[in-house]
Amino acid sequence: MIVEEIMKTDVIALQPTDTIADAVRVMETYNIRHIPIIDSENHLVGLVTISQLKEATPSTFRTNENPDDLKKPLEIIMKKNIITGHPLDFVEEIAAVFYEHKISALPIIKDHKLVGIITETDILRTMVELTGAHQPGSQIEIRVPNITGVLCEIAAIIRKRNANILSVLVYPDKQDDQYKILAIRVQLMNPTGLIKDLKEAGHEVLWPNLPGISL
Repeated sequence: MIVEEIMKTDVIALQPTDTIADAVRVMETYNIRHIPIIDSENHLVGLVTISQLKEATPSTFRTNENPDDLKKPLEIIMKKNIITGHPLDFVEEIAAVFYEHKISALPIIKDHKLVGIITETDILRTMVELTGAHQPGSQIEIRVPNITGVLCEIAAIIRKRNANILSVLVYPDKQDDQYKILAIRVQLMNPTGLIKDLKEAGHEVLWPNLPGISL
């Protein structure tokens, strides 16, 4: 899946000369937490987040003391060194960018212009959809040797049970790099028979570890 399939294209943006009060009003009106800052040619020049506004906006106790704070331009508080993405980036790679840089939003740029934005909520929702976690089914974790053809063997066993595979995740075995863990989500509410088939075929099922099903 690529970014352009999930990014928001109706981006609410402001300009550097707009005020802090403008940003507060926009966030409250549209219930958003990030505002890209663009110039007159739709080039991204900054980003303002709700946390920055909370720091810059006077508290209730200081409103009368410093009313001019809200009139200050966004260019004095906006982040200028912005990490960006491209519409053709893979969602999985963008998720890694969110994780590595601890960011909560990513403006999407094409031909040097702002064309969209992705937030951490968009990433989370997409990951849920990609893993099939929002669909009824069962997850089975299998420890397998890191060799060619293992996934094909397991898929054949699942096919004999007439079960659909919703998703497959592969991650390394932290205790032995000669093995890997397959987390397979299948469209079965009761995986007991499938687990028995897998174990009888010699596969090590880590989860679910059902009592009474052993070799």
